[in-house]
Amino acid sequence: MGLHSHLYTKVLVISKVPLPNYRFDLDDKRPQREVSLPPGLLKSVNDHLKEYLAFKAKSMNGSRDNFLSKCSNGIIVNEDGIFDQPEPLIRNHLAMEKINGLRTVQLRTEQQAWQASADGFRMLQFRNSLPAYKEKDAILDLISQNQVVIISGETGCGKTTQIPQFILEQEIEYMRGAACNIICTQPRRISAMSVSERVAAERGEKLGDTVGYKVRLEGMKGRDTRLLFCTTGILLRRLLIDRDLKGVTHVIVDEIHERGMNEDFLLIVLKELLPRRPELRVILMSATLDANLFSSYFNGAPLLQIPGFTHPVHSYFLEDVLEITGYRLTQENQIDDYGQERAWKSNKQFVKKRKSQIASAVEDAFGAANFMYYNQQTRDSMSCWNPDSMNFNLIEFLLCSLCLNQKPGAILVFLTGWDDISSLKDKLQAHYLLGDTGRVWLLTCHGSMASDEQRLIFERPVDGVRKIVLATNMAETSITIDDVVFVIDCGKAKETTYDALNNTPCLLPSWISKVSAKQRRGRAGRVQPGECYHLYPRSVYEAFAEYQLPEILRTPLQSLCLQIKSLKFGSISEFLSKALQSPELLAVQNAIEYLKIIGALDESENLTVLGRFLTLLPVEPKLGKMLILGAILNCLDPILTIAAGLSVRDPFLAPIDKKDLAEAAKAQFSRDYSDHLALVRAYESWKVAEREYKGYEYCWNNFLSYQSMKAIDSLRSEFQTLLYGTGLIDFNIIKHNTWSYDENLIRAVICYGLYPGICSVVHNEKSFSLKTMEDGPVHLHSNSVNARDPKIPYPWLVFNEKVKVNSIFLRDSTAVSDSVLLLFGGSISKGDMDGHVKMLGGYLEFFMEPTVAEMYQNLRRELDELFQSKLLNPKMDLQTHIDLISAVRLLIPVDKCSGGFVFNRQVLYNDSKPYIASVPPPPPPVVSRIESGPGGDNSKGQLQTLLTRAGLPPPKYQTTQLANNQFRSVCEFNGIQFMGHPCQTKKQAEKDAAAEALDRLNGANNLGSDFVGNMSSILKKSKKNPD
Repeated sequence: MGLHSHLYTKVLVISKVPLPNYRFDLDDKRPQREVSLPPGLLKSVNDHLKEYLAFKAKSMNGSRDNFLSKCSNGIIVNEDGIFDQPEPLIRNHLAMEKINGLRTVQLRTEQQAWQASADGFRMLQFRNSLPAYKEKDAILDLISQNQVVIISGETGCGKTTQIPQFILEQEIEYMRGAACNIICTQPRRISAMSVSERVAAERGEKLGDTVGYKVRLEGMKGRDTRLLFCTTGILLRRLLIDRDLKGVTHVIVDEIHERGMNEDFLLIVLKELLPRRPELRVILMSATLDANLFSSYFNGAPLLQIPGFTHPVHSYFLEDVLEITGYRLTQENQIDDYGQERAWKSNKQFVKKRKSQIASAVEDAFGAANFMYYNQQTRDSMSCWNPDSMNFNLIEFLLCSLCLNQKPGAILVFLTGWDDISSLKDKLQAHYLLGDTGRVWLLTCHGSMASDEQRLIFERPVDGVRKIVLATNMAETSITIDDVVFVIDCGKAKETTYDALNNTPCLLPSWISKVSAKQRRGRAGRVQPGECYHLYPRSVYEAFAEYQLPEILRTPLQSLCLQIKSLKFGSISEFLSKALQSPELLAVQNAIEYLKIIGALDESENLTVLGRFLTLLPVEPKLGKMLILGAILNCLDPILTIAAGLSVRDPFLAPIDKKDLAEAAKAQFSRDYSDHLALVRAYESWKVAEREYKGYEYCWNNFLSYQSMKAIDSLRSEFQTLLYGTGLIDFNIIKHNTWSYDENLIRAVICYGLYPGICSVVHNEKSFSLKTMEDGPVHLHSNSVNARDPKIPYPWLVFNEKVKVNSIFLRDSTAVSDSVLLLFGGSISKGDMDGHVKMLGGYLEFFMEPTVAEMYQNLRRELDELFQSKLLNPKMDLQTHIDLISAVRLLIPVDKCSGGFVFNRQVLYNDSKPYIASVPPPPPPVVSRIESGPGGDNSKGQLQTLLTRAGLPPPKYQTTQLANNQFRSVCEFNGIQFMGHPCQTKKQAEKDAAAEALDRLNGANNLGSDFVGNMSSILKKSKKNPD
């Protein structure tokens, strides 16, 4: 019948659609929180709040706008003001036409002079040898006759450098040079930069003249730039202020086969734009693509195929490599040595989960493979091949063999990500040959590298030195390392997959596609015949998918949804339904719901003021929120560090042989249950050392990654520049760091950014348990400072991300109090009675005195209004809100989290008058002592609730089996023992003993109707006076 079923605690759910792993509404052990504040604190906070409200009422004089104008010294910025582009100055059209005419003539003269020069002639001869040049006329004819053209060019054909030049040269030659404006997008910044340099050199000019580039916070372009190479994100940001791309004549989208999220989004935008701009030309280019898919999407757009120009490349698969080299695979030598170990790499569950990521087709193909034509040693090796291993030892052996026995030429090694690259680099540097800088030049290529470092990979080594480049899949396309002759391909790439049902992203190595394998192989044949060593069997390659799954189908969509709303494309779901391949509806709904929860969208899916600011910051929404509030509350510096640190790889290292020392080094930065504050202290200490030219030494002594610290330092500057652009900060940095010393306030800003990444911390006798709304029980990642503590004196953790292994692990967490969560988490709503407050649609429930609940709600309302006002009026002076800020800064550090978690607490009604009870009030309903009561409650749960509220540890149960095979249990707490009756099972015996304890205490003390409250009081007294 195609039915799905899942058992949630005691509820079996059967459905026609797949079910999530966990549902909090069916969990009878879901934690609920009772909030308690120290005596006198409520009055102190309310005093500050009353003063603020009195000043506000006096200043407003009945008008909110009047109050805002006083706060901002008369400067009022309307909601849309900072997002609108200023109108250009009115110019004399005749004068402009004359200037453009002169510029057109000048461009043509300069172009003809270069082509007639000796250097220009030699360059033209080189260009004539490229396959793309032979198709020049056909390409230009297609572009002139069609709005959209699809060009598929094999590796080495010259499409990336030549086709933009063909268009530019023709426009200049036809006297349209001044009006020509070509934008060519690249998926990566290194591609945009390197290609623009190459094209400028081929045109005999300096970069920044007619050819330029623009990547985030970096670029070279001038007034006369007519051909701009940029990342796709740069073009999308231009569309924010220029939806029609006025003045742009050609848009070239390169490497479209990669199907990145930005590229698929851009295709939808361009398709919508074409009817409004019939003169605009769009050219889609790729080495290999599903031509029919793209052509049909653009209504039958014509396709032109350009043959490639590569030298022959001989491919060797794993069985061939083993046969030729005689290398023997064993289970032991396939264990990768992560010299600078990441904690998640050592996690035992990780290997098991990675195995489950291998497509069943790949597993089946390998299982059916026949290696009968290979020798016995090769067959033995293949029988123990571990597909989850990166095979560092084999790579080292192969590199050494190539360096000693093969012709000159660079070696390009494809790995999955920085963790593999850095670990293998450390291993190779310790090798007698590969670590000899006089014989081997070892380089890396990955996305987090600085631009200057990335450029090194294009340089040629001196004679007698072999260049080895360890790279991610970014080296597959666009960038060309000219001297590469040998390629080693691990067959995997880091890929984000997204479980929409459980709303959990997962970044793990995955098998690449056949297209990617072909691209990698092609890197070896650019300058001479080459060789490619695939470190996986041929049968596995045959089972690869033809194309990679588009990113839009396998990643969370929050940032994409924000871009859609910022461009005013209407309904998010409707817009995404127009994609080349539409994402799953549930994934879209999850993204929209997330943006509503964090306040970026209202209930009608319109951008809020906060949402508008988030669109100005090209970072994840949670990091954008953090940066915005850090700027508003004048604690900017540490928040810049945290946001930058969450954008790069973990700077804390843990070498296998010095793990205890590394943990001790990290512990010196972590004394307050926060990974994020530990990062801030590590960075600040490193910065001091760096100013004294001891930064590298400091990192070495404290097990920190120097490269990560440099990346954090660079990103901080980028983020600060972005905030300048929003108007939220100016150049008075001292003012914006007024409260940067207040770690409690910083903790609140972290919570504001990371919410709804929240989990409860419920302590038991020896440790604690964690729960999230979407996953139920979760665990802390072993690299977290909080994973080392048996107790966390806070009820909540906010976290940056979840890592899905066999279980769910939380990374980068900070402990927060009830007050921080209530004031800086998501929106709060009044519950079903006085003193009952809800968050996250009722998942988080808080019970407190009505006066305390009123104080939280009033504070939260005023804070929300303050943040809204500041975003509408960036120059607003916070000094006028000092009493409000003081109330918050007083409350947060004094809240000692003295409340407690309870279970199965229910809001009950009697004669329409609500009251709260953990169990139904006496007389109790007639239920068995060993069965669950209403709502799944039972005697064990009731007793644990009472003990928790009284500040006592959970009860202990000692159960023995009797001669008649029944069980009897003894319940012990606070030095008192209660024996239950014989029962059929151990669980029933424990429940009966708990019920006996409840009955005895109730009968002995005649507690009356307020059973729970009175019982808690008695237990507290007995705790103080055990005698």
